[in-house]
Amino acid sequence: MSLKNPYKTGGMFEGVTPFIFENAKHLRKNMTAAEMNLWLHLRKGVNGCKFRRQHPIGIYIADFYCHKVKLIVEVDGSIHNKPDIKEADKIRQAELERWGYCVMRFTNKEVMEKPEDVLELVREKINSLIKEL
Repeated sequence: MSLKNPYKTGGMFEGVTPFIFENAKHLRKNMTAAEMNLWLHLRKGVNGCKFRRQHPIGIYIADFYCHKVKLIVEVDGSIHNKPDIKEADKIRQAELERWGYCVMRFTNKEVMEKPEDVLELVREKINSLIKEL
């Protein structure tokens, strides 16, 4: 276990406010069907990597997050097809990537219809990120 304070610079909760923690808790209790479907697979871990659900990162909340390799997995519903939401997602993802995170995005349809394909892509990404450590 790391002795690093998770709330300090570089910690997994750096920049997170009490409001973000409360919102994340609400989101964990109200997951979409696609998020729940993916969580049933990710909760066991993937390639020895543990995932957290609705995890606060700065001012954002990641649907799923693996701290070991700094991987964020997002599950997008149809609202993410709206131009303003699409633009906000693009800005959010760019900022998270500047902070050193890797972001993968999947649609609800992909998660619900082909969860094994989604999991295989996550496994492959984790393997490549582990090699970079």
